[in-house]
Amino acid sequence: MRLTLYTDYSLRVLIFLAAKPEGELSTVAEISGAFMISKNHLTKVVHELGKADFIETVRGRGGGIRLKVRPEQINVGNVVRKTEDDFQLVECFNRESNQCVLAPACRLKGVLQEALQAYLAILDRYTIADFVQNKDEIRMLLFPPSLS
Repeated sequence: MRLTLYTDYSLRVLIFLAAKPEGELSTVAEISGAFMISKNHLTKVVHELGKADFIETVRGRGGGIRLKVRPEQINVGNVVRKTEDDFQLVECFNRESNQCVLAPACRLKGVLQEALQAYLAILDRYTIADFVQNKDEIRMLLFPPSLS
């Protein structure tokens, strides 16, 4: 299974915000610069993370974004389920468009469904907090000291 860039960026944003001191605001530009990814892509990701109640937006001068809940409360499996739009690993997972002639007798679908459920079950065991336990190391990578 491969995650979309959208989900990858969503997880990176959440890790970035979790690595900051609690409550500290960040900007899309700051996150974009740290990961060297498109600000436009991140704007969409941040908007959706806000709609999903993972982050909150503070408007106005000096505004930005921050986690809405503690990192321990953000389940990775839940994030993946909310950011991925297609868990159809094979054609026969979609009853409306399935054209596979083997579908009535095939056992592969059941195995792949079981594998998908196992994949998600493993992600369900982790929270964003699990990925920032080495906060000092992550901060050095994301917020390197300025050279001035």
